This record gives sequence, structure tokens and C-alpha cells, in this order.
Amino acid sequence: MNPQADQAAIAALTQKVLAAWAYHDADTFASVFVDDGTMILPGSLSTGRDEIREQMTKEWAGRWKGTQVTGKPISIRVLGPDVILLLSLGGVLHPGETEVTEANAIRASWLAVRRDGEWKLAAYQNSPRYQVDAAGSTAKVA
Repeated sequence: MNPQADQAAIAALTQKVLAAWAYHDADTFASVFVDDGTMILPGSLSTGRDEIREQMTKEWAGRWKGTQVTGKPISIRVLGPDVILLLSLGGVLHPGETEVTEANAIRASWLAVRRDGEWKLAAYQNSPRYQVDAAGSTAKVA
């Protein structure tokens, strides 16, 4: 195991996700997951590449049409020789936005595993960074 090389590979994996989102490319997005990978987004659970691809195709045709995502790592932990947990802050940018609004800010966990020498996501999950009430006001979540 080479910690610097592994961390660079995980960074490249996250960049592939950001690029796939930028192009609304559901095939590339799903390809970063292991065959039975899991993606949890607010209001949805997708298991397996096919479900992940279908979910993202639906999202990009609907509520996330024309959006971009951004993020930065806040923690990376090696859990074993072939398992890394990355925590990040980020969010969704709607057309014309240059900063993530509190309503679209997230915290995310990326569980990456090495399979056949390649890093893939076994699980991805994100949660809102702020609580948004019915009036649209936000409060920081602990």
C-alpha cells in the first residue's frame, strides 16, 4: 500500500464524479461504483450500478437539470489496505450560481474500496449541512 498514491487515486475518483455530473453523464457516474455499490441521497436509495444510473438520469432530467456540484475533502482515513473513507463538504450549484447556498450545502461520506487494483465507491451518502424549515430559513445541523 502506498498512502500518497492511494489518496491521489481517491482524489481522482472524486474528480471523475464531479466531471460526470458536469456532463450529466449517468454511465460514467455509475461506473465509479462497484457492481453492488450503494448511493444514498436525500429521499433516495440506489443499489447497484443500474439503479444508480437510472436515478441520476431521472435527477438530471428533473430537479438537478443544468446543475453542477462542488466539494472539498475534510477528512480521509485509511480503514484497511483496500478501504478508505473520505468525508467532504460540498453542494449543488444551480445555473447562474457561483457559491453553494445553505439550502444546497451537503456533507458526504465516500467509502472507497480497491477491487482488482482499481479504486471504486462501495457506498456514497450525503446529507444536508443545514436544516431548512418550511419558510426556507436554515439552521446549522450539529
